[in-house]
Amino acid sequence: MHCAIDLDTKANISTASLDGALDRARDRGQVVELYAHNPQKTVKLSVIEHVLAGAQERGLPFVTYTDFAHSGGLGAGVALSFDDTSVRPWHDARPLFQQYGARVTFFISRFYAIADAERAMVRDLADDGHDIEAHTVNHVNSPQYVEEHGLAAYLKDEYQPSIDALEAEGYQVSAFAYPFGARTDELDAALRVRTPILRSVEFSYSGVVSPCPE
Repeated sequence: MHCAIDLDTKANISTASLDGALDRARDRGQVVELYAHNPQKTVKLSVIEHVLAGAQERGLPFVTYTDFAHSGGLGAGVALSFDDTSVRPWHDARPLFQQYGARVTFFISRFYAIADAERAMVRDLADDGHDIEAHTVNHVNSPQYVEEHGLAAYLKDEYQPSIDALEAEGYQVSAFAYPFGARTDELDAALRVRTPILRSVEFSYSGVVSPCPE
C-alpha cells in the first residue's frame, strides 16, 4: 500500500514542507509520493515546477508506479501522480515535464467518457515515458460501493473494467489508485491479486482522518 500527499491548493502545503520532504527522501534513500489533479485549476504550475526543480537539484530520480511494481527495490526518488480526467491540462504541462526530464503517473477514471482527441493526448503522454494506470470507471467511493452492492459487484462494475479499458488501448496496468484514497483491508486483499501496487492518500488537513494504514 502506497500513500501520497496532496499537492492541490486546498491542501495548503507550504514550499518549506515540500523542501523538507525532498530533503528527507534524499537523506533517507526513500521515495516521496505526491499527487494532484488539474495543473490549471487545482494546483498551480509553480508548485509542480517547485517539486520538479527540487528533485533535479537534489539528484532525485523520478519514479512511476510501474517502477514500484517491477523493481526489486528503489532508492531515493520522487513519485508524482495526477488523478482523474484532466487530460488536456496534463498534456499542456508536457513542456514542463520535459524540461526537468520528469516521468509521472496518470491515474485515469471515466476513461469511457474521454473523446478520441484526448485519448490521443493520453497516448502522447505514454509515449513521453509517463505511466498510465487505473482509477475506477466512475470515480466511486470504493468502500461505500462495496457496502451497498458487495465486493463482487465492485470488482465487476468499477475495478476490472477500468483496467480492461486501458489495456484495450495498449497500456499495461500494474497499479490502481483509490478515489478519495478510500480503502479497506478487504479491498486491498482483493485488488492486489490483479494490481500489485495500490495507492491511497495521506491527508494533511486538520481533523481529517487519513485512509492510509498506520
